Amino acid sequence: MEDDGRAHVVAALRAGLDLGMTHIDTAEMYGSGGVESIVGEAIAGRREDVYLVSKVLPSNASRKGTVSACESSLRRLKTDYLNCYLLHWPGSYPLEDTLAAFEDLLAAGKIRAWGVSNFDERELARVLSLVGPGKLACNQVLYHLEERSIEHAVLPWCEAQGVAVVGYTPFGRGSFASSPEQKRVLQAVADKHGRSLHNVALGFLTRRTRLFAIPKASKLEHVQDNARAGELILDAAEIEAIDQAFPIGPRRAGVPML
Repeated sequence: MEDDGRAHVVAALRAGLDLGMTHIDTAEMYGSGGVESIVGEAIAGRREDVYLVSKVLPSNASRKGTVSACESSLRRLKTDYLNCYLLHWPGSYPLEDTLAAFEDLLAAGKIRAWGVSNFDERELARVLSLVGPGKLACNQVLYHLEERSIEHAVLPWCEAQGVAVVGYTPFGRGSFASSPEQKRVLQAVADKHGRSLHNVALGFLTRRTRLFAIPKASKLEHVQDNARAGELILDAAEIEAIDQAFPIGPRRAGVPML
């Protein structure tokens, strides 16, 4: 990334912290570690203000490899701990080895919690069978208005087990309302509250206690708009209207991934 572009991203991240958006999500995969180094620059001097999350690639997720990958992420992020560390998606290494490494990292103080990403309900149940209740912090999954399939089984499972669901790509790919009726419903709610369509989408996607969203924003204006969504609470009629405009769709095996 050019120096000017990097500076803009760092400024956007810092602005987000100023606006109270303290959850920063990254991964060793993003930019082959380059994004972690940018995040490290952005949070310098403000580490205690940040809930910092990174992820290990499945190809690195052996017991020894997971610890090594985490230590590399910590160096790039210029910090001595992560608030949460995730397995990016299910891989070929035995899950029990990855989870044992997470517990090693916890004991060493290098992470404070751990979770998974892109796991379906069967894979989540496997995690539970290996470690017992109360250890799995979250499952990060694709979730936006036109991709709600996690609501069939993944979300209920997580709610029953006290596991947070962190939705990535909450605005989908480009336009997140493909039909005129969908746009009309969102616009009506947006106009009522004096908010953007993106605010309304985030309000719906975080409507339940265990639901969180991590919208990508590398521009200051997007960060500022996303920050306003935290103040928006949709009423039951608005949630029902959006629910009808964006149906969940059929249940299918696994979870969708980008």
